[in-house]
Amino acid sequence: MTAETTGPEGPITDPAGRLREQRGWYFYDFACSVYSTSVVTVFLGPYLNSLAKTAAHGGDHVRPLGIPIHVDSLFAYAVSASLVVAIVAMPLVSAAADRQGRKKPLLAASAYVGAGATTCMFFLKDDRYLLGALLLVVANAALAVSMMLYNSYLPQISEPEERDAVSSRGWAFGYTSGALVLVLNLVLYSAHDSFGLGEGEAVRICLASAGLWWGAFALIPLRRLRDRRLPPPAGGGEAPRGAVGGGWRQLRATLTDMRNHPKTLAFLLAYLVYNDGVQTVISQAAVFGENELGLGKTTLITAVLLVQVLAVAGALAMGRLARTHGAKRTILGALVVWTFILLAGYLLPAGAPVFFYFLAAAIGLVMGGTQALSRSLFSHTVPEGKEAEYFSAYELSDRGLSWLGPLVFGLVNQLTGSYRAAIISLVIFFVAGFVLLARVPVREAAREAGNAVPDRI
Repeated sequence: MTAETTGPEGPITDPAGRLREQRGWYFYDFACSVYSTSVVTVFLGPYLNSLAKTAAHGGDHVRPLGIPIHVDSLFAYAVSASLVVAIVAMPLVSAAADRQGRKKPLLAASAYVGAGATTCMFFLKDDRYLLGALLLVVANAALAVSMMLYNSYLPQISEPEERDAVSSRGWAFGYTSGALVLVLNLVLYSAHDSFGLGEGEAVRICLASAGLWWGAFALIPLRRLRDRRLPPPAGGGEAPRGAVGGGWRQLRATLTDMRNHPKTLAFLLAYLVYNDGVQTVISQAAVFGENELGLGKTTLITAVLLVQVLAVAGALAMGRLARTHGAKRTILGALVVWTFILLAGYLLPAGAPVFFYFLAAAIGLVMGGTQALSRSLFSHTVPEGKEAEYFSAYELSDRGLSWLGPLVFGLVNQLTGSYRAAIISLVIFFVAGFVLLARVPVREAAREAGNAVPDRI
Protein backbone atom coordinates (compact mmCIF):
# COMPACT_ATOMS: atom_id res chain seq x y z
CA MET A 1 0.00 0.00 0.00
CA THR A 2 1.09 3.55 -0.63
CA ALA A 3 1.11 6.44 1.79
CA GLU A 4 -1.98 7.87 0.14
CA THR A 5 -4.11 4.81 0.76
CA THR A 6 -3.07 3.74 4.21
CA GLY A 7 -2.54 5.25 7.61
CA PRO A 8 -2.69 4.58 11.32
CA GLU A 9 -5.74 3.41 13.14
CA GLY A 10 -8.07 6.01 14.61
CA PRO A 11 -8.55 9.68 13.74
CA ILE A 12 -5.97 11.63 11.76
CA THR A 13 -3.91 13.89 13.98
CA ASP A 14 -2.99 16.33 11.19
CA PRO A 15 -5.77 18.99 11.12
CA ALA A 16 -5.27 19.80 7.42
CA GLY A 17 -5.44 16.13 6.42
CA ARG A 18 -8.45 15.57 8.65
CA LEU A 19 -10.27 18.55 7.12
CA ARG A 20 -9.52 17.32 3.60
CA GLU A 21 -11.06 13.91 4.34
CA GLN A 22 -14.04 15.46 6.10
CA ARG A 23 -14.79 17.62 3.07
CA GLY A 24 -14.59 14.58 0.83
CA TRP A 25 -16.74 12.56 3.24
CA TYR A 26 -19.57 15.10 3.08
CA PHE A 27 -19.90 14.54 -0.64
CA TYR A 28 -20.98 10.92 -0.40
CA ASP A 29 -24.16 12.06 1.34
CA PHE A 30 -24.42 14.72 -1.37
CA ALA A 31 -24.12 11.95 -3.99
CA CYS A 32 -26.47 9.27 -2.72
CA SER A 33 -29.21 11.31 -1.01
CA VAL A 34 -30.66 12.11 -4.42
CA TYR A 35 -31.56 8.42 -4.76
CA SER A 36 -33.40 8.41 -1.44
CA THR A 37 -35.25 11.62 -2.23
CA SER A 38 -36.07 11.48 -5.95
CA VAL A 39 -36.26 7.73 -6.50
CA VAL A 40 -37.57 6.16 -3.28
CA THR A 41 -39.61 9.04 -1.89
CA VAL A 42 -41.12 10.59 -5.03
CA PHE A 43 -41.01 8.81 -8.36
CA LEU A 44 -40.44 5.07 -8.17
CA GLY A 45 -43.29 4.00 -5.87
CA PRO A 46 -46.20 5.30 -7.93
CA TYR A 47 -44.44 4.51 -11.22
CA LEU A 48 -43.59 0.91 -10.25
CA ASN A 49 -47.14 0.30 -9.10
CA SER A 50 -48.41 1.71 -12.42
CA LEU A 51 -46.23 -0.80 -14.30
CA ALA A 52 -47.77 -3.56 -12.19
CA LYS A 53 -51.27 -2.30 -13.04
CA THR A 54 -50.39 -2.50 -16.73
CA ALA A 55 -49.15 -6.07 -16.28
CA ALA A 56 -52.34 -6.99 -14.40
CA HIS A 57 -54.47 -6.10 -17.48
CA GLY A 58 -57.21 -4.47 -15.46
CA GLY A 59 -56.97 -6.80 -12.47
CA ASP A 60 -55.86 -5.98 -8.94
CA HIS A 61 -53.02 -8.51 -8.66
CA VAL A 62 -49.87 -9.61 -10.41
CA ARG A 63 -48.54 -13.12 -9.86
CA PRO A 64 -44.76 -13.40 -10.03
CA LEU A 65 -43.84 -17.07 -9.42
CA GLY A 66 -47.54 -17.68 -8.84
CA ILE A 67 -47.62 -15.46 -5.73
CA PRO A 68 -50.58 -13.01 -5.76
CA ILE A 69 -49.41 -9.46 -5.03
CA HIS A 70 -51.74 -6.50 -5.02
CA VAL A 71 -50.55 -3.94 -7.54
CA ASP A 72 -50.63 -1.15 -4.96
CA SER A 73 -48.48 -3.16 -2.52
CA LEU A 74 -45.68 -4.10 -4.93
CA PHE A 75 -43.44 -1.16 -4.07
CA ALA A 76 -43.76 -1.68 -0.32
CA TYR A 77 -42.92 -5.38 -0.67
CA ALA A 78 -39.90 -4.61 -2.88
CA VAL A 79 -38.56 -2.14 -0.31
CA SER A 80 -39.02 -4.75 2.41
CA ALA A 81 -37.22 -7.40 0.31
CA SER A 82 -34.31 -5.04 -0.37
CA LEU A 83 -33.76 -4.52 3.32
CA VAL A 84 -33.75 -8.26 3.96
CA VAL A 85 -30.98 -8.52 1.34
CA ALA A 86 -29.14 -5.73 3.16
CA ILE A 87 -29.34 -7.67 6.45
CA VAL A 88 -27.46 -10.53 4.79
CA ALA A 89 -24.96 -8.35 2.93
CA MET A 90 -23.88 -5.86 5.59
CA PRO A 91 -22.20 -8.25 8.07
CA LEU A 92 -20.30 -9.90 5.22
CA VAL A 93 -19.03 -6.60 3.81
CA SER A 94 -18.19 -5.14 7.22
CA ALA A 95 -16.16 -8.24 8.09
CA ALA A 96 -14.20 -7.96 4.84
CA ALA A 97 -13.63 -4.23 5.39
CA ASP A 98 -12.40 -4.66 8.98
CA ARG A 99 -10.26 -7.69 8.18
CA GLN A 100 -8.51 -6.17 5.16
CA GLY A 101 -8.48 -2.52 6.26
CA ARG A 102 -9.65 -1.53 2.79
CA LYS A 103 -13.06 0.04 3.08
CA LYS A 104 -12.67 2.33 0.08
CA PRO A 105 -12.80 -0.38 -2.65
CA LEU A 106 -15.89 -1.85 -0.99
CA LEU A 107 -17.46 1.62 -0.74
CA ALA A 108 -16.74 2.13 -4.44
CA ALA A 109 -18.22 -1.25 -5.38
CA SER A 110 -21.45 -0.77 -3.41
CA ALA A 111 -21.82 2.83 -4.60
CA TYR A 112 -21.49 1.95 -8.27
CA VAL A 113 -23.67 -1.15 -8.05
CA GLY A 114 -26.39 1.09 -6.59
CA ALA A 115 -25.78 3.92 -9.05
CA GLY A 116 -25.75 1.48 -11.97
CA ALA A 117 -29.02 -0.16 -10.94
CA THR A 118 -30.62 3.26 -10.53
CA THR A 119 -29.42 4.44 -13.95
CA CYS A 120 -30.89 1.27 -15.51
CA MET A 121 -34.33 2.38 -14.27
CA PHE A 122 -34.47 4.40 -17.48
CA PHE A 123 -35.48 1.14 -19.20
CA LEU A 124 -38.62 0.64 -17.07
CA LYS A 125 -41.70 0.93 -19.25
CA ASP A 126 -44.79 -0.94 -20.36
CA ASP A 127 -45.25 -3.95 -18.02
CA ARG A 128 -41.67 -4.36 -16.77
CA TYR A 129 -42.62 -4.32 -13.11
CA LEU A 130 -40.40 -7.31 -12.25
CA LEU A 131 -37.34 -5.55 -13.65
CA GLY A 132 -38.28 -2.48 -11.66
CA ALA A 133 -38.67 -4.47 -8.44
CA LEU A 134 -35.31 -6.19 -9.03
CA LEU A 135 -33.50 -2.90 -9.69
CA LEU A 136 -35.07 -1.42 -6.54
CA VAL A 137 -33.90 -4.37 -4.44
CA VAL A 138 -30.34 -4.09 -5.81
CA ALA A 139 -30.10 -0.30 -5.50
CA ASN A 140 -31.63 -0.13 -2.03
CA ALA A 141 -29.42 -2.93 -0.66
CA ALA A 142 -26.32 -1.34 -2.23
CA LEU A 143 -27.21 2.00 -0.64
CA ALA A 144 -27.52 0.36 2.79
CA VAL A 145 -24.10 -1.31 2.44
CA SER A 146 -22.42 1.87 1.21
CA MET A 147 -23.91 3.95 4.03
CA MET A 148 -22.62 1.45 6.59
CA LEU A 149 -19.10 1.89 5.19
CA TYR A 150 -19.55 5.66 4.91
CA ASN A 151 -20.64 6.03 8.54
CA SER A 152 -17.78 3.85 9.78
CA TYR A 153 -15.33 6.49 8.52
CA LEU A 154 -16.72 9.09 10.96
CA PRO A 155 -14.67 8.05 14.05
CA GLN A 156 -11.53 7.93 11.89
CA ILE A 157 -11.81 11.35 10.26
CA SER A 158 -12.96 13.40 13.26
CA GLU A 159 -12.00 14.02 16.86
CA PRO A 160 -14.71 13.27 19.48
CA GLU A 161 -15.46 16.94 20.18
CA GLU A 162 -16.05 17.74 16.50
CA ARG A 163 -17.98 14.58 15.59
CA ASP A 164 -21.45 16.08 16.07
CA ALA A 165 -20.61 19.01 13.80
CA VAL A 166 -19.08 16.80 11.10
CA SER A 167 -22.05 14.43 11.19
CA SER A 168 -24.53 17.33 10.99
CA ARG A 169 -22.75 18.80 7.96
CA GLY A 170 -23.05 15.44 6.23
CA TRP A 171 -26.83 15.51 6.79
CA ALA A 172 -26.95 19.10 5.52
CA PHE A 173 -25.06 18.20 2.33
CA GLY A 174 -27.51 15.37 1.69
CA TYR A 175 -30.60 17.50 2.19
CA THR A 176 -29.10 20.21 -0.02
CA SER A 177 -28.50 17.88 -2.95
CA GLY A 178 -31.94 16.33 -2.53
CA ALA A 179 -33.58 19.75 -2.72
CA LEU A 180 -31.46 20.88 -5.68
CA VAL A 181 -32.19 17.82 -7.82
CA LEU A 182 -35.87 17.87 -6.88
CA VAL A 183 -36.11 21.41 -8.27
CA LEU A 184 -34.64 20.18 -11.56
CA ASN A 185 -36.98 17.17 -11.51
CA LEU A 186 -39.95 19.44 -10.87
CA VAL A 187 -39.06 21.60 -13.88
CA LEU A 188 -38.63 18.57 -16.16
CA TYR A 189 -41.74 16.74 -14.98
CA SER A 190 -44.03 19.78 -14.91
CA ALA A 191 -42.96 20.96 -18.37
CA HIS A 192 -42.41 17.56 -19.99
CA ASP A 193 -44.63 18.50 -22.94
CA SER A 194 -42.43 21.52 -23.62
CA PHE A 195 -39.41 19.21 -23.82
CA GLY A 196 -41.22 16.87 -26.20
CA LEU A 197 -41.46 14.13 -23.59
CA GLY A 198 -44.30 11.98 -22.36
CA GLU A 199 -45.03 11.75 -18.63
CA GLY A 200 -43.52 8.27 -18.36
CA GLU A 201 -40.39 9.36 -20.24
CA ALA A 202 -39.94 12.29 -17.88
CA VAL A 203 -40.21 9.98 -14.86
CA ARG A 204 -37.68 7.56 -16.35
CA ILE A 205 -35.22 10.40 -16.98
CA CYS A 206 -35.63 11.61 -13.39
CA LEU A 207 -34.95 8.08 -12.11
CA ALA A 208 -31.88 7.55 -14.27
CA SER A 209 -30.45 11.00 -13.56
CA ALA A 210 -30.37 10.14 -9.84
CA GLY A 211 -28.10 7.20 -10.66
CA LEU A 212 -25.82 9.36 -12.80
CA TRP A 213 -25.64 12.00 -10.04
CA TRP A 214 -24.84 9.33 -7.44
CA GLY A 215 -22.03 7.89 -9.54
CA ALA A 216 -20.54 11.24 -10.53
CA PHE A 217 -20.31 12.80 -7.06
CA ALA A 218 -19.19 9.55 -5.42
CA LEU A 219 -15.85 10.18 -7.14
CA ILE A 220 -15.06 13.02 -4.69
CA PRO A 221 -15.09 10.95 -1.45
CA LEU A 222 -13.40 8.06 -3.22
CA ARG A 223 -10.51 10.36 -4.13
CA ARG A 224 -10.16 11.93 -0.67
CA LEU A 225 -10.91 9.16 1.83
CA ARG A 226 -8.02 6.90 2.87
CA ASP A 227 -7.83 3.29 3.85
CA ARG A 228 -6.07 2.51 7.13
CA ARG A 229 -3.94 -0.35 8.38
CA LEU A 230 -5.56 -2.45 11.06
CA PRO A 231 -3.73 -3.69 14.17
CA PRO A 232 -2.85 -7.40 14.11
CA PRO A 233 -5.45 -9.72 15.66
CA ALA A 234 -5.28 -10.14 19.42
CA GLY A 235 -2.98 -12.99 20.43
CA GLY A 236 -1.16 -12.89 17.11
CA GLY A 237 -3.76 -15.11 15.44
CA GLU A 238 -4.97 -14.71 11.92
CA ALA A 239 -8.07 -12.87 10.90
CA PRO A 240 -11.10 -15.06 10.25
CA ARG A 241 -11.10 -16.67 6.84
CA GLY A 242 -14.07 -16.67 4.54
CA ALA A 243 -16.41 -13.74 4.05
CA VAL A 244 -19.55 -15.55 5.13
CA GLY A 245 -18.14 -17.14 8.26
CA GLY A 246 -16.17 -14.02 9.19
CA GLY A 247 -19.17 -11.77 8.62
CA TRP A 248 -21.54 -13.69 10.84
CA ARG A 249 -18.86 -14.33 13.46
CA GLN A 250 -18.24 -10.59 13.65
CA LEU A 251 -21.95 -9.84 13.95
CA ARG A 252 -22.33 -12.43 16.70
CA ALA A 253 -19.26 -11.05 18.49
CA THR A 254 -20.66 -7.51 18.36
CA LEU A 255 -24.05 -8.57 19.68
CA THR A 256 -22.41 -10.71 22.36
CA ASP A 257 -20.32 -7.75 23.47
CA MET A 258 -23.44 -5.59 23.55
CA ARG A 259 -24.87 -7.98 26.12
CA ASN A 260 -22.21 -6.57 28.45
CA HIS A 261 -23.76 -3.16 27.80
CA PRO A 262 -27.50 -3.92 28.07
CA LYS A 263 -28.50 -0.26 28.26
CA THR A 264 -26.75 0.43 24.95
CA LEU A 265 -28.55 -2.55 23.46
CA ALA A 266 -31.84 -1.26 24.87
CA PHE A 267 -31.33 2.07 23.11
CA LEU A 268 -30.52 0.28 19.85
CA LEU A 269 -33.77 -1.71 20.15
CA ALA A 270 -35.81 1.45 20.74
CA TYR A 271 -34.12 3.12 17.78
CA LEU A 272 -34.78 0.08 15.59
CA VAL A 273 -38.51 0.32 16.32
CA TYR A 274 -39.15 4.05 15.89
CA ASN A 275 -36.73 4.44 13.01
CA ASP A 276 -38.63 1.70 11.16
CA GLY A 277 -41.66 3.98 11.37
CA VAL A 278 -39.69 7.01 10.18
CA GLN A 279 -38.23 5.18 7.17
CA THR A 280 -41.62 3.74 6.18
CA VAL A 281 -43.32 7.14 6.28
CA ILE A 282 -40.55 8.56 4.09
CA SER A 283 -40.68 5.73 1.54
CA GLN A 284 -44.49 5.41 1.33
CA ALA A 285 -45.53 9.09 1.50
CA ALA A 286 -45.65 9.58 -2.28
CA VAL A 287 -47.67 6.39 -2.82
CA PHE A 288 -50.14 7.52 -0.13
CA GLY A 289 -50.38 11.03 -1.59
CA GLU A 290 -50.98 9.86 -5.15
CA ASN A 291 -53.22 6.83 -4.67
CA GLU A 292 -55.22 7.81 -1.58
CA LEU A 293 -55.30 11.61 -1.74
CA GLY A 294 -55.33 11.92 -5.52
CA LEU A 295 -52.47 14.41 -5.64
CA GLY A 296 -50.44 15.02 -8.78
CA LYS A 297 -46.72 14.50 -9.23
CA THR A 298 -46.03 18.24 -9.15
CA THR A 299 -47.68 18.53 -5.73
CA LEU A 300 -45.76 15.52 -4.43
CA ILE A 301 -42.41 16.81 -5.70
CA THR A 302 -43.05 20.24 -4.20
CA ALA A 303 -44.01 18.66 -0.87
CA VAL A 304 -40.85 16.56 -0.75
CA LEU A 305 -38.81 19.64 -1.67
CA LEU A 306 -40.41 21.40 1.30
CA VAL A 307 -39.44 18.46 3.52
CA GLN A 308 -35.81 18.67 2.36
CA VAL A 309 -35.52 22.41 3.02
CA LEU A 310 -37.19 22.31 6.43
CA ALA A 311 -35.24 19.20 7.51
CA VAL A 312 -32.09 21.32 7.74
CA ALA A 313 -33.84 23.96 9.86
CA GLY A 314 -35.51 21.25 11.95
CA ALA A 315 -32.23 19.50 12.66
CA LEU A 316 -30.65 22.75 13.83
CA ALA A 317 -33.68 23.69 15.93
CA MET A 318 -33.84 20.27 17.60
CA GLY A 319 -30.11 20.51 18.23
CA ARG A 320 -30.72 23.69 20.22
CA LEU A 321 -33.56 22.02 22.12
CA ALA A 322 -31.22 19.14 22.94
CA ARG A 323 -28.71 21.55 24.48
CA THR A 324 -31.46 22.78 26.83
CA HIS A 325 -33.56 19.68 27.45
CA GLY A 326 -31.23 16.83 26.45
CA ALA A 327 -31.23 14.68 23.32
CA LYS A 328 -33.40 11.92 24.81
CA ARG A 329 -36.24 14.25 25.81
CA THR A 330 -36.05 16.02 22.47
CA ILE A 331 -36.34 12.73 20.57
CA LEU A 332 -39.26 11.66 22.77
CA GLY A 333 -41.00 14.92 21.94
CA ALA A 334 -40.36 14.32 18.24
CA LEU A 335 -41.94 10.85 18.47
CA VAL A 336 -45.10 12.43 19.88
CA VAL A 337 -45.12 14.80 16.90
CA TRP A 338 -44.65 11.86 14.51
CA THR A 339 -47.70 10.16 16.05
CA PHE A 340 -49.85 13.25 15.52
CA ILE A 341 -48.54 13.52 11.94
CA LEU A 342 -49.87 10.02 11.18
CA LEU A 343 -53.20 10.80 12.82
CA ALA A 344 -53.43 13.95 10.71
CA GLY A 345 -52.52 11.97 7.59
CA TYR A 346 -55.33 9.50 8.31
CA LEU A 347 -57.82 12.39 8.49
CA LEU A 348 -56.39 14.35 5.57
CA PRO A 349 -59.05 15.14 2.93
CA ALA A 350 -58.43 13.93 -0.60
CA GLY A 351 -57.54 16.48 -3.27
CA ALA A 352 -56.35 19.09 -0.76
CA PRO A 353 -52.70 19.92 -1.53
CA VAL A 354 -52.52 22.77 1.00
CA PHE A 355 -53.16 20.39 3.91
CA PHE A 356 -50.64 17.94 2.46
CA TYR A 357 -48.05 20.75 2.41
CA PHE A 358 -48.67 21.42 6.11
CA LEU A 359 -48.15 17.74 6.80
CA ALA A 360 -44.94 17.76 4.74
CA ALA A 361 -43.68 20.79 6.69
CA ALA A 362 -44.27 18.98 9.98
CA ILE A 363 -42.42 15.90 8.72
CA GLY A 364 -39.48 18.04 7.60
CA LEU A 365 -39.18 19.77 10.96
CA VAL A 366 -38.90 16.50 12.92
CA MET A 367 -37.23 14.20 10.38
CA GLY A 368 -33.72 15.64 10.30
CA GLY A 369 -33.55 16.21 14.04
CA THR A 370 -34.82 12.72 14.89
CA GLN A 371 -32.11 11.12 12.76
CA ALA A 372 -29.26 13.45 13.76
CA LEU A 373 -29.95 13.32 17.50
CA SER A 374 -30.42 9.54 17.49
CA ARG A 375 -26.94 9.06 16.05
CA SER A 376 -25.49 11.57 18.50
CA LEU A 377 -27.23 10.00 21.49
CA PHE A 378 -26.05 6.53 20.50
CA SER A 379 -22.46 7.76 20.32
CA HIS A 380 -22.53 8.50 24.08
CA THR A 381 -23.33 4.84 24.82
CA VAL A 382 -20.55 3.31 22.67
CA PRO A 383 -17.48 1.98 24.54
CA GLU A 384 -14.26 3.73 23.58
CA GLY A 385 -12.27 1.88 20.93
CA LYS A 386 -15.35 0.07 19.57
CA GLU A 387 -16.88 2.94 17.61
CA ALA A 388 -16.73 1.34 14.15
CA GLU A 389 -17.97 -2.03 15.43
CA TYR A 390 -20.96 -0.55 17.24
CA PHE A 391 -21.82 1.90 14.46
CA SER A 392 -21.95 -1.05 12.08
CA ALA A 393 -24.68 -2.52 14.30
CA TYR A 394 -26.34 0.92 14.37
CA GLU A 395 -26.36 1.08 10.58
CA LEU A 396 -27.76 -2.45 10.47
CA SER A 397 -30.64 -1.15 12.62
CA ASP A 398 -30.95 2.01 10.54
CA ARG A 399 -31.05 0.38 7.11
CA GLY A 400 -30.96 -3.37 7.32
CA LEU A 401 -33.76 -3.93 9.84
CA SER A 402 -36.22 -1.34 8.48
CA TRP A 403 -38.19 -3.98 6.59
CA LEU A 404 -41.03 -4.57 9.03
CA GLY A 405 -42.66 -1.16 8.52
CA PRO A 406 -43.01 -1.49 4.72
CA LEU A 407 -44.21 -5.06 5.21
CA VAL A 408 -46.90 -3.96 7.69
CA PHE A 409 -47.89 -1.07 5.40
CA GLY A 410 -48.21 -3.39 2.40
CA LEU A 411 -50.09 -6.11 4.29
CA VAL A 412 -52.60 -3.72 5.87
CA ASN A 413 -53.22 -2.09 2.51
CA GLN A 414 -53.68 -5.48 0.82
CA LEU A 415 -56.02 -6.80 3.53
CA THR A 416 -58.14 -3.66 3.92
CA GLY A 417 -57.79 -2.04 0.50
CA SER A 418 -57.20 1.27 2.31
CA TYR A 419 -54.07 3.39 2.33
CA ARG A 420 -55.52 5.30 5.28
CA ALA A 421 -55.60 2.10 7.33
CA ALA A 422 -52.05 1.36 6.19
CA ILE A 423 -50.73 4.78 7.22
CA ILE A 424 -52.42 4.75 10.64
CA SER A 425 -51.03 1.26 11.32
CA LEU A 426 -47.55 2.82 11.52
CA VAL A 427 -48.50 4.59 14.77
CA ILE A 428 -47.55 1.42 16.62
CA PHE A 429 -43.87 1.93 15.71
CA PHE A 430 -43.75 5.42 17.23
CA VAL A 431 -45.74 4.50 20.34
CA ALA A 432 -43.64 1.39 20.99
CA GLY A 433 -40.44 3.30 20.22
CA PHE A 434 -41.44 6.04 22.68
CA VAL A 435 -42.10 3.50 25.45
CA LEU A 436 -38.83 1.65 24.83
CA LEU A 437 -36.72 4.82 24.64
CA ALA A 438 -38.35 6.32 27.74
CA ARG A 439 -37.19 3.26 29.70
CA VAL A 440 -33.52 3.59 28.62
CA PRO A 441 -31.33 5.27 31.29
CA VAL A 442 -28.98 6.89 28.78
CA ARG A 443 -26.95 8.65 31.45
CA GLU A 444 -26.17 5.32 33.10
CA ALA A 445 -25.53 3.76 29.67
CA ALA A 446 -22.90 6.39 28.92
CA ARG A 447 -21.31 5.93 32.35
CA GLU A 448 -21.20 2.14 32.01
CA ALA A 449 -19.62 2.49 28.57
CA GLY A 450 -16.79 4.42 30.24
CA ASN A 451 -17.65 7.76 28.63
CA ALA A 452 -17.88 11.22 30.12
CA VAL A 453 -21.53 12.13 30.70
CA PRO A 454 -22.62 15.58 29.41
CA ASP A 455 -24.73 17.83 31.59
CA ARG A 456 -27.64 17.33 29.17
CA ILE A 457 -28.11 13.99 27.44
